Amino acid sequence: MSTLSAALPHLPILQVVVPLISAPICFLLQRAGLAWAFSTLVSWLAFATSVMLLRAVMADGTIHYEIGGWAAPWGIEYVIDAANAIVLVIVSGIGAAVSSYAPRSVLAEIPASQRGLYYTAYLLCLAGLLGVTITGDAFNVFVFLEITSLSSYVLVAAGAGLDRRALTAAYNYLVMGTVGATFFVIGVGLLYMVTGTLNIADLHERVPPLLDNRTVHVAFAFIVVGLGLKLALFPLHTWLPNAYTYAPSTGTAFLAATSTKVSVYVLLRFLFGVFAPTSGLMALTMDYVLLPLAVIGMMAATVAAIYQYNLKRLLAYSSVAQLGYMVLGFAYGSVDGLTAAVLHLFNHALMKGALFLALGCVMLRVGDVTMHGVRGLGRQMPWTMAAFVAGGLSLIGVPLTVGFISKWYLVGAALEDGRWWIAALILASSLLAVIYVWKVVEAAYLREPPAGRTVREAPLSMLVPTWILVLANIWFGVDAELTVSVARTAAMGLLGVAP
Repeated sequence: MSTLSAALPHLPILQVVVPLISAPICFLLQRAGLAWAFSTLVSWLAFATSVMLLRAVMADGTIHYEIGGWAAPWGIEYVIDAANAIVLVIVSGIGAAVSSYAPRSVLAEIPASQRGLYYTAYLLCLAGLLGVTITGDAFNVFVFLEITSLSSYVLVAAGAGLDRRALTAAYNYLVMGTVGATFFVIGVGLLYMVTGTLNIADLHERVPPLLDNRTVHVAFAFIVVGLGLKLALFPLHTWLPNAYTYAPSTGTAFLAATSTKVSVYVLLRFLFGVFAPTSGLMALTMDYVLLPLAVIGMMAATVAAIYQYNLKRLLAYSSVAQLGYMVLGFAYGSVDGLTAAVLHLFNHALMKGALFLALGCVMLRVGDVTMHGVRGLGRQMPWTMAAFVAGGLSLIGVPLTVGFISKWYLVGAALEDGRWWIAALILASSLLAVIYVWKVVEAAYLREPPAGRTVREAPLSMLVPTWILVLANIWFGVDAELTVSVARTAAMGLLGVAP
């Protein structure tokens, strides 16, 4: 008990250091066949740490942790508030679920010689995502973004054992990701040149009085474009469909539910935590850049999803549309809009995590996640397809699911802002989502399976994590008090509005 009490004040640094140090240990354990067990243990420890941090933040307010005892802005500071505490829970929670799910899927999709390396890359990616989320230093964000990106490229390329196109997808992802990271670090460098600081809280004090400075304008543009590439904002999303399609099932589930969400959070943090949210620069960016791109992406990607034959690619385009919803939420620049954005960030992770894990079960038993592959699976793999249908209903926004909660708040924020046409487009996009979800339902339940195909249900080791996420979709759709409370607290903190 005394050891636990002594560790509690250091939870912010342990949140990142434990998975980061565990990655090379996992590499050493691969020969003993312990890589999966060790990575799963670390994932659950990270999840427990993030839950404790969220509880502490909601009870006592923002947590500041000075690395090495060096006070900010001279030293690197970790800052945990409601906005990033919920992102930490998302990343570590999805990581724990995916890692628990992984062994049978990885055994089927990744060659034996690469499995230990795959779990090592996963832990590095987890550490990078947690580090990006928790740090209060702008350059440290770039460092952790690079750790995340490099390990993500490995996770995508690991799918080459089944399809060599994974290598091309990983290379494309690498090129686009490098461009995005370069733009971001140029923007941060320009801000440092003008202000002389890298601490995000310090930048928040020094940048607003300089918003008529051209260097600040250029820095702002570089940061927005760089992070737009990282989060796959339409039309900067071209790397995403192939990366999700050809990555191994576990890699796709983890990246789809976490990576882009962290990038959305970083964009939120810089837009509202560095630049003045009420400035003319922000108003122009929101009204004439982010809002139009979010709306176009929301509609265009939904239509593109309807025409996809491969279900992983279908869900990838759906993710581009859902990212449009998130950007749309904070483009309003209001408390309700930001609440909707943070809420959908959490809810979409649950939806896409459940859907991609269900497709991983299909891949294990059928070896194919196309429309042809799921024909008749409603009778042959009832639990797996029921999980997919439940995730699909949440994606559409059916009541009693998290998708409904998100869209309710998005529509409410649009109407409050007097933009009824955006509310109409959100509803239209949801109705279009019915088409691509129904395609899968029709193939699984109303079509006969291919002649001679006999398929068993997925193993419990994969079904249990999948259904945990499915039930979370329903639980937080029925009782959204906790998630709405955290999202509203986060929104008010980002806008500097008193509770």
